[in-house]
Amino acid sequence: MKKLVSLFALMLLPVFAFSANYTEGEHYTKVSEEVTAKQEVREFFSFYCPHCFQFEPFMQKLKTSIPENAKFEMNHVDFLRAASPKVQQMLSKAVVVAHQMGLEKKMVGAMFNYIHVQKAVFTSEKDIRNVFVLNGADGEQFDKLMKSFGVVSKANAMKKHQDYFSGKGALTGVPAVIVNGKYRVDAQGLDRNNFEQDYINLVNHLLTLK
Repeated sequence: MKKLVSLFALMLLPVFAFSANYTEGEHYTKVSEEVTAKQEVREFFSFYCPHCFQFEPFMQKLKTSIPENAKFEMNHVDFLRAASPKVQQMLSKAVVVAHQMGLEKKMVGAMFNYIHVQKAVFTSEKDIRNVFVLNGADGEQFDKLMKSFGVVSKANAMKKHQDYFSGKGALTGVPAVIVNGKYRVDAQGLDRNNFEQDYINLVNHLLTLK
């Protein structure tokens, strides 16, 4: 019995150890004084950002590696110079539409591929609609959702989060991940030999902080 207890204790050691190894200023930065009412991981990204494109498969993995009661929010931004703010704002709405259709993973991947693999250019809402339809979405449903109050409100909320953290100097580029509205992940401080797991461990640690 003692051996079993000892073995169990050893198995738990890494879980308790990793949280103690993350320090403010090296692995994360406090960007606000208050936490969100509910646990939240917010990814700021842009379809025009090549690093975001490369990072997206890992973000999908991170979504499934946080507690069920923690929300993962994709927050598209409109400040990159690769396209007009108007087009980038349409893409923000498209992210919300994809989520409401239950096709977020597929459509997000398709829009990234449109820009970075096909080297195509979004010039209008019609271009975005075509990508949705070609990937199995209903065109009429897309049209209705893009005009709906719920989608417009959610996209406006993305913009407010972007402006809020940009104003605080916490959002100077993408990709960026902010946990519970208070802690920004500083990826440069993570273990390069075990980056993905270290990142996941850090995010889960930050979710427990107040």
